Amino acid sequence: MVELGFIHGRFQLFHNDHLNYAMLAKEQCKKLIVGITSPENDTLIRERIDPHRSEAASNPFTYFERYEMIELALLEAGFKREDFEIVPYPIERPEILYNYVPLSATSFFTIYDDWGYEKLHRLSKLGYGTYVLFDKREKAMCSTEIRQKIVAGTEWKDMVPNAVYKYIVENALTEKVINLIKNKN
Repeated sequence: MVELGFIHGRFQLFHNDHLNYAMLAKEQCKKLIVGITSPENDTLIRERIDPHRSEAASNPFTYFERYEMIELALLEAGFKREDFEIVPYPIERPEILYNYVPLSATSFFTIYDDWGYEKLHRLSKLGYGTYVLFDKREKAMCSTEIRQKIVAGTEWKDMVPNAVYKYIVENALTEKVINLIKNKN
């Protein structure tokens, strides 16, 4: 078990597979840092390997909204608040990442595609310890699918932790998703 571990993702919205990712990583470390990538929606950097991730319709939630979703979901899942931190993690700018997560932390990965391998390469090159939790090519769930269900008005509640569903509904964030995606088309 390592002292300090971290995971990262856009978490545009935090769903059950993200929660599973956090739980698997937490089993490997005493304290977990959750890094929110693309923390500034207005300054998204287009990644050649995964251009979809920089589109406005793929990033409806602010850093603060994602922070709150993650915190609520982890607490609901039984994490103690002192056992995790949530920080911005602009993976698109690797030269500044040490400002948010110390190089002594081990990065835990779930790899689904070439973008996952690219992030693994970037962090290894920076000197972070890396550990692949699992490497499979197909995602069981993705935020894009959930956002599409929100727009279509179909059921998505079972795809996210209860706390996340409640947060999104209570803060009328479904309207935000619907407006962004409809304006894209």
